[in-house]
Order: sequence, then structure tokens, then C-alpha cells
Amino acid sequence: MSAQSKHMVRLIALCLGIVLSALLTACASLPADVMRQPSHSLTDDAHGATRLTDVADASLPADDDNISGLRLLPDGGQALEARMALAHAAGRTIDAQYYQIANDASGREFLHALARAADRGVRVRLLIDDLHAGGEDDLLAGLAATPNVEVRMFNPLAVRGGAVPSRVLLSLNDFSRVNRRMHNKLFIVDNAFAISGGRNIGDAYFGRSQPANFIDMDVLAAGKVVREQSAVFDAYWNSEHAYPIQSLVSTERLPQAARAQFDAWAQGSAGTTAVQAMAERDLLGQGPVGAQLASGRIDLHLATVRVMADAPMKATHEQSLADSTVMNGNLELLQSARSDVLVTSPYFIPDTRMLDILQASTARKVRVAVLTNSLATTDEPLVHVGYSRYRDELLDMGVALYEMMPGVDAPQATAAVSHGSLGRLHAKLAVVDHRWLSIGSMNMDRRSAHSNTEMGLVIDSPELAMQVATLLQREQLPRSYQLRMQPGAARPKLQWVAPSTTQPLVFSAEPSRNWRRQLGVSFTSMFVSEQLL
Repeated sequence: MSAQSKHMVRLIALCLGIVLSALLTACASLPADVMRQPSHSLTDDAHGATRLTDVADASLPADDDNISGLRLLPDGGQALEARMALAHAAGRTIDAQYYQIANDASGREFLHALARAADRGVRVRLLIDDLHAGGEDDLLAGLAATPNVEVRMFNPLAVRGGAVPSRVLLSLNDFSRVNRRMHNKLFIVDNAFAISGGRNIGDAYFGRSQPANFIDMDVLAAGKVVREQSAVFDAYWNSEHAYPIQSLVSTERLPQAARAQFDAWAQGSAGTTAVQAMAERDLLGQGPVGAQLASGRIDLHLATVRVMADAPMKATHEQSLADSTVMNGNLELLQSARSDVLVTSPYFIPDTRMLDILQASTARKVRVAVLTNSLATTDEPLVHVGYSRYRDELLDMGVALYEMMPGVDAPQATAAVSHGSLGRLHAKLAVVDHRWLSIGSMNMDRRSAHSNTEMGLVIDSPELAMQVATLLQREQLPRSYQLRMQPGAARPKLQWVAPSTTQPLVFSAEPSRNWRRQLGVSFTSMFVSEQLL
């Protein structure tokens, strides 16, 4: 048999195996009549103060219960250290809600911190979207075996093991449901401090990865906004879409053995800790959160904040595709602009309503700029194809487009310790009229609008808006291509202009394009709806 024939036989066998597996799992289903013990956030009014509630009180004005205090976390190392410092200081509760917790050093350090808090008597509730949790059931069940810890999986797949593609493939019989994911990122301690924004839990989000790290942004909050975020967490936690990990796992291990396995896994990480990986000062000149916690007060910007959150029911296929509280809130913010708009989104695929709002804004002489990933820096090439279909139209209506350039070290805003790695944009931000700042988990794309649940904050703070705008203009835009139509060309033709210390470099073909790979991605995109990107 020739090599080509052998390859064909292997391919056919693989296809048959996939089909057989799909048939065998087609009847797999989630457990029915799942017992979910309702629980809610605990307040110091009913349960007494803790060290963190005292620090929060000392960091906020005593005469205004409606104000919130906020601090940006642009540095990856400090963003992880802040979570660890809060977890170590927790006195009553930890509520954590994430789309992904990676099985790496950062993920292990984070989960181990939750277990240590529980050992001190802190109530821990951990809610994880199930898509990226394949193969981690035993470990999460081990964490859940710890007294004071509950772990729930949001919108779980019936197929428990394997990588994401295989789990999705084997769930095609239930695709309309499993396609809808919980994309929220939220960490609340003692109902006193919360961290939200764009970061999942994993090395790439905290500047500790190779070959690429994510450029991202979180915000630390205290005051009224935290109480509202706790209410959002409670709604998700008590939702019918949140399944206790024990209802999904069949294990004969005793709780003590399950916890011992978890401890061995969590403590088995090598490398630097969060404290070792962070800079003394971030790009805003701020020191670590842990040191300020120890001093009894955290420097916060006072502002009014609006919490935006999609309902957990967005995860059911019966919901309307237009039911997106967070997307609607962000579009309303953009629509309100009077002078300028600066948007950063790693994945940017505008729909008709967004295009209409941007067109109306530029017609009113509002300056609109969008920063997203280039072909070289994106981790989702299919999404980039979807975005590329709108570049000409966006430029024609007067939107300034910027794409992150490859080949530069992740700046301090991403990683305190330079790894010489590729920086990928992951921050989801909008600055409007030098006053309003939107920050959260939502990308400006169809998936965030229609398929994922999202969460975000709209902050009325010229100080924080200026901090973000300055960071982007100082750190990211000089590291980005600016797109334009070729001047004087008979036919419209895109150009990418790269900043230079001498003369800007102009590319008439998309930089870093690999035609062979791009052909395959473009071909695949013909069969994938933009609603899925």
C-alpha cells in the first residue's frame, strides 16, 4: 500500500471514529433533578466586620454610601498579586466567577489560595464556565471536597473529557445550547473588594507565559459597585445553569483522598509566585495592592459606576439573540459621544446597529478610533477574517483603525518581567468624551452580543478615563499599524502604516500574511456564521 493510500485509510478511520463517537455520545445528557442549595452574599451588617471591610471603609468617604472607589490594574503581575493578596486577607467569603482557569502555574496558585482560605473557615464559591474545563473534573471535585468550598460549572457539556474541539464536536446534538458560554470575570472578597475586567486566570493573562502574553486591564473596586456585583454573582450562582461539580462527576474517592489529590496538583507548580513576578510600580506609578492592604488603606478614585450584566438566562437557546444588556449598554454609551471615542477590542466584528452608530458619530464630527489585533497578533484568525470584511467600510465612514503590530516585547502594561514574547491585545475598553470609561469582559463582536453572557462597568470618572486614554496613546498606539486607503489610488487599496523613529513604513499588503494558512482560514470562514465568531 502506498504512503498516500495509508494516509487515506488513516483519515477514513479517523472520520469513522469521530462519527461513531458522536453516535455513542448523542444520547449523553446532563443530570436531572440536580440539588442546588441556594446561597447569597454575606454582609458585614449581618455578620460583623472583617479586616477587608475595615480597609474598604477607610478607603472611602464615610458620608456617601452611593459612591464607589476604583483603581486600574494594567500590570499583569500586579493583577495576579492583587487577587492573591485579597484571597490571603479574606475573613468571611470569596466569590469567584471565570470563563477559564488554566491548568498552569497561575491557575494552580489561584485555586490553592482559595483552598487555603477555606481551611481558615472562609466560605468559597467558585463558578467556572465548563467549556475549557474538560479533563479537570477530578481536580475540581477535589477542591470541592474541602470544607467551606463549593464548585459549580456553568452550562456544562455532557461530554466531560477531552479538548475543546472534541467536546464541542461530540456535543453537536446539543450545539444550540453549548454554543452559549459564560464569559464573565469577577472576583469578590468579603463583599468589600472586587476585581473585574478582561483577564481570565492563566499565565498568559499575567505576563508569565511563552510565546505570547495578553495585554489586558482589570479594575479593583470597593463601595456600592461591589454590592451590586455580588448580586450579579448570586444570580448566576443560583441559576439553573450552574451545576455542582459533584452532580457531573462519578468518583469513588473519599473526600479526604480527593482533597489530597487536589493539594498534590495545586502545590506541584514550579516557577515564580505572583509576588516575584510583579513590578514594584506599574505604568500608572501604583505600588502593589498587598502593601496598601497591609497599611490599612487603598488609594482609590471616587466615582459613580453603573454595573452592566447579562442575565444568566442568556445561556439558554430560547432567549432572544438581541437580549444583550452589556452590548446594548456599550452601544448606548458610544451613541452618547459628543467629541471622541476610543475603543479597544481584541475581536471586533461590528453588526448593523454598531455600524449605524459609528457612522452617525463620525457624521457629527466625533473622532472615533478603534484598536484591535492584527493578523499577526490575533489568537483567533477566523475572527480576524470576519473583522477584515468591514475595514474598508469603517475607514470610509471616518473611523481611525489601528492594529497591534507583532515583534515587540509585551510592554510593562502586560508583564512586569519581560519574556520577549508576543503581545496580544485582550483588553475590552471604551473611553468616551474624556469622561466615561467602559471596562469588562465583552468584546465588540457578534459572539459577545448574541452567544456569551458578559459583565462590565460604565464609570463616570475623567481621571480614570484619562489614565486609560493616556496608556493607550503612549503604550499601544505607537506599537500599532494605522490603516488607511492608499492616497491617489484609482481603486481603493488598504495600506498599513507602521510608526518609525525616522520615516513611517508603509505596507501595501497585509503584514505577516501567510497565504497558504490564510487561504485555509478564509475557506473555513465561508462555512462559519459571523454569529459564531
